[in-house]
Amino acid sequence: MVAFLIVDTKIHDAEAYETYKAQARPIAEKYGGQYRARGGAMEVVEGDLWSPTRLVIIEFPDAEAARAFVNAPEYAPVAKIRHDNATCTSVILEGV
Repeated sequence: MVAFLIVDTKIHDAEAYETYKAQARPIAEKYGGQYRARGGAMEVVEGDLWSPTRLVIIEFPDAEAARAFVNAPEYAPVAKIRHDNATCTSVILEGV
C-alpha cells in the first residue's frame, strides 16, 4: 500500500532552504519517493484544525519506505539543514 510523507513547512531562511531541497530530493528518490507536490499554489477550503503554510507531498511505495527515508543515516545531516532553517510538521499517511 502506498504511503505519503506530508510535510507542512514554515521557512525562516529561504536561501539556506534551497540547499536542503537540492540535497533531500535524491535521497527521497533513492527510497522510492516521488514528489507529488512541493510548495505549489494552495487554497485552504476549511481551516478549523490547521492552517497549512507550505505543503510538500512525497509518495513512497509503502510506509516502511517512507520511514526508511526519514530515518536514513544519509538524510540526518540534510534534515538538520531543514531544522535549522524551517519549522515543520511531518506525517506519514498510508494511502490506497
